[in-house]
Amino acid sequence: MHPASEDPATRTALDAHQVGALRWLGGGVIAVVLGALLAVAAVAVAGNGDGRIPGAGLAVVVLVTGGLVAVVVGTGALLRTHRWRRALAGTSWRVGTLRIAGPGALSFEPAGYDELTGDPVRLRLLSTAVWRTRAVQALDGGTVRAAPVGGNRWVLTAEGAGTVYGAREVAAGRRRAPGEPDRPR
Repeated sequence: MHPASEDPATRTALDAHQVGALRWLGGGVIAVVLGALLAVAAVAVAGNGDGRIPGAGLAVVVLVTGGLVAVVVGTGALLRTHRWRRALAGTSWRVGTLRIAGPGALSFEPAGYDELTGDPVRLRLLSTAVWRTRAVQALDGGTVRAAPVGGNRWVLTAEGAGTVYGAREVAAGRRRAPGEPDRPR
């Protein structure tokens, strides 16, 4: 068994995920700093009796709030990348087919899967970013590589994807008999 982390494409995909996380983190820090500088400048202008800077208060709130959100997102993504890198060092990729059941709802059928004797791995995409969801939806019916990375968490990627996608395993619902209507919830 070769660990998934030894695959050059995996290292590249994890590096790309980490770079994206650093962009979020860096952009957030820059926004907070700009918000603080704008606040200092607005106070200095008002303190000199030169009047007020129109919209400065709103701009400061937007910059600082947006920046703090971006810092949280970037930090979370960095921690996730680190956790995935560590977990992939101890497991190997499983090749299979990805089926899309809805926005963010996935089904991974490992190689050798038989729908009569087994259940696929049902997953929910972790990302809520529209572009990442659409990128995964484009893999419908395609061959992907997936690996469990602890608990009910999985990572998946595909040839040429250039990144990794996180998902969590969800409990399978009761199977309906062919022709049986959906039950109201």
